[in-house]
Amino acid sequence: MTGRAAPLLRDNIDTDSLIPSREMTSPTQQGYGEKLLASWRYLPTDDGSRKENPNFVLNRAPFRDASVLIAGDNFGCGSSREAAAWALRQFGFRAVLAASFGTIFQNNCYRNGLLPIVMPRAELDSLAAEAEQGALDITVDLERQVVEAPGGRSWPIAIPASEREMMLAGLDAIGLTLRLREQIEAFQQADRAARPWIWLASPAQET
Repeated sequence: MTGRAAPLLRDNIDTDSLIPSREMTSPTQQGYGEKLLASWRYLPTDDGSRKENPNFVLNRAPFRDASVLIAGDNFGCGSSREAAAWALRQFGFRAVLAASFGTIFQNNCYRNGLLPIVMPRAELDSLAAEAEQGALDITVDLERQVVEAPGGRSWPIAIPASEREMMLAGLDAIGLTLRLREQIEAFQQADRAARPWIWLASPAQET
């Protein structure tokens, strides 16, 4: 994937900033893209309508169409709201480059098709400054596990094998497990033959 990079080089951007609690009104997972960073993207209005803040980076060209976000330290810290990952993904981001991530947020990213990539702060500073000066396209190659920028620059992507497999397959953890359906069913059949009394046991009664 090659996409436009947007610089948002702030530290400690928490999940409440990414998706304010007042914006979590949808009964489904949809409709969160326009709510991303709502407190920063929009100006207050008397009638409650959305009026864009023209000075905010994601409201300016060429960053409106960005698919790679460059951030600082501790990105996605705070409460464990999965909607923060939904909002970023639905806005159009496919990857976030940061010096570090909140642990729960990082796991939510893997499960929602958003790749969190840890990079050295000095490199992030340089890329963000370059993006501020004009269009910067960054390539994120999960197959080869590398991030590439113009001029032959590259950085490795460190990602657990199971999360990499899940993202490459476009599956969640359940879908990844169900790829082993035949092995699971074979184990169950063998276990049923070896320990039939286990399979005859009644479920525990609720008290």
